[in-house]
Amino acid sequence: EFLQTWQQKQHGDDIDHLPLTAKDKDVIVIGGGDTGCDCIGTSLRQGAKSITTFEILPQPPNSRAKDNPWPQYPRLFKVDYGHEEVATKWGGDPRRYNTMSKNFLKDENGRVSGIETVLVEWTKDENGRWKMAEVEGSEKTYECQIVLLAMGFLGPEKQILDELALDKDPRGNIKTPGGKYSTNVPGVYAAGDCRRGQSLVVWGITEGRQAAREVDIFLTGSSALPGPAGVIIPQQHIAQG
Repeated sequence: EFLQTWQQKQHGDDIDHLPLTAKDKDVIVIGGGDTGCDCIGTSLRQGAKSITTFEILPQPPNSRAKDNPWPQYPRLFKVDYGHEEVATKWGGDPRRYNTMSKNFLKDENGRVSGIETVLVEWTKDENGRWKMAEVEGSEKTYECQIVLLAMGFLGPEKQILDELALDKDPRGNIKTPGGKYSTNVPGVYAAGDCRRGQSLVVWGITEGRQAAREVDIFLTGSSALPGPAGVIIPQQHIAQG
């Protein structure tokens, strides 16, 4: 909503964005990625008093780590436009790594006034899986008047998966056959992030359309909806999926 209303205002829409403005406020952005960077840049343009971002993971290395070989996507330290602009104005990177929010503080009017945090460290267990632990004595309180949540996707809602008894893949996403969107429960289909994990919105749109095509076939026995890549199969050539 913070980014949306600002873009609408920039577009010329008659919208009151002031209740969400960062002007003259200490801003905390929780989370990184493109959304977090956009929150930083927008807060800066609105005239924020200060900007700090929390990232729960460690700072990435400048070169590939041993557990991140090619052709995997390189997990490297990067400076995006928002980080660079903050460093130019105030000096220093706004990101605070290995930082976990513990408690939100409020003022006498019930508005956020700060965040209590603690540093965390990441180690691997005997099975090679990463685990997180709080660092004793690392507690710190940050003053703020606005908090923007830009946290990454952590997986589908577990309650829904459990209630429907849906099978999950090793990453905790809804499991479907390769190239298909049907689950282990007849009549239940999955598409987008809940199936493939965190990804781009274009994948969500594509998978939603293909899932709709499978639902159409399930209900009617055939479908004239576009297949992969938007190909429309002639009616006389439509088969059962």
